Amino acid sequence: MRLARARLSEVQLALMMLTRLPAGQISVLPAMGAAAWAFPLVGGLVGALSAAVLLAGLALGVAPTMAAGLALLAGVLATGGLHEDGLADVADGFGGGRDRARKLEIMRDSRIGSYGALALVLSLGLRWQGLTILAEQSGEAAAMALLALGAASRAGVVLALAVMPAARSDGLGKAAAEVDGLRAGFALAVGIGALLAIGAPFAVLAIAVAGLALGLLALRQIGGQSGDVLGALQQVSEIAGWVVLSALV
Repeated sequence: MRLARARLSEVQLALMMLTRLPAGQISVLPAMGAAAWAFPLVGGLVGALSAAVLLAGLALGVAPTMAAGLALLAGVLATGGLHEDGLADVADGFGGGRDRARKLEIMRDSRIGSYGALALVLSLGLRWQGLTILAEQSGEAAAMALLALGAASRAGVVLALAVMPAARSDGLGKAAAEVDGLRAGFALAVGIGALLAIGAPFAVLAIAVAGLALGLLALRQIGGQSGDVLGALQQVSEIAGWVVLSALV
């Protein structure tokens, strides 16, 4: 019973960390790293909300392009644009900073520069186009892809927390670091399993390559991961998944 309550608290914390959805009260707050195993589950929930909006729109006769846009909007509202914000900050910091200290300083600035704006436009555009391509063929397949990519794109975040050093001495990347192998393994199993369930093994490879590339870039640019890098990792992973799925249609 105590173990079940602990796992429930970790799921609640993961929900609080990654979304703006109601999570209820937590009696004993677990460590952030302990909640990381639940990130793909939360991602699947966000994907399910987006999928529900997509299917509802298609059922009401909304054009696939518009239904896909509304589905993405639902996902952004559910997360509060958390991952998109991380992507924009990483693009601005990596693109505009002269050295590590300046890059980290830019990433903490709430303002969005030209690199960040371009990254957001490209991210939303590529995901929108990928979802539209699938939705035009099959609403159900597109809905399942939203669930699978929602889970799989967060699994890489857990792995990054487990294997990459924190670039800062504070912040989310530091607070949620030190994820153990068991939790990371569970998260990866959920993410990979979700993609295999929709018949997309090549998406596993694409997401792995995209995540590795961004991870190596972050190590070179700022010496490790941060909350912004983790958000960017989710976005890059999801985009890689949509590219593969759209190619398989």
